[in-house]
Amino acid sequence: MKYLKLCLFLILTSCSQTYLSNSTIGDKFPTVSAKKLTGEIIVVPDAFLGERHLLMIGYKQNAQFDIDRWLVGINQLGLKVPITELPTISGMIPAMVSSQIDEGMRKGIPTADWASVATVYDGAEKIVKFLGNEKPNSAYLVLLDINGNVVWKYHEGYSVSSLNELAKVLE
Repeated sequence: MKYLKLCLFLILTSCSQTYLSNSTIGDKFPTVSAKKLTGEIIVVPDAFLGERHLLMIGYKQNAQFDIDRWLVGINQLGLKVPITELPTISGMIPAMVSSQIDEGMRKGIPTADWASVATVYDGAEKIVKFLGNEKPNSAYLVLLDINGNVVWKYHEGYSVSSLNELAKVLE
């Protein structure tokens, strides 16, 4: 029983380490596999090579509120950029119940939007170490260039000024 409690403690606390961003503008986004809600497996950033692409990364369910505000703002400005929501869930326990997590997301997301949501379980730690996770309830936005390099990133929560900054980068 003591051993079981220790293992559970180690599993739960290993998922909660805070990382500061290890990336700069121009860095190649880490290569990870992701599973779209449609069931298709993609490799990020390879799936987006040849076009600029905006990733909206959420580490916790609370980040969805931030992502939704970004999506509304981008739509209102009429910005033309492909977008993929990338729920990034690290840890052994989430990976073990990934089917249930994905099914829960499918229940809350319209079928028409399933292709634009791709969850990262294996490799999530690469993204966390690359972007940091000091604000886990905020969305981490990353604009990739045609080669999969970071040309803009932001994680301070939605703001009109940051949306306008993104618009300028996209011009």
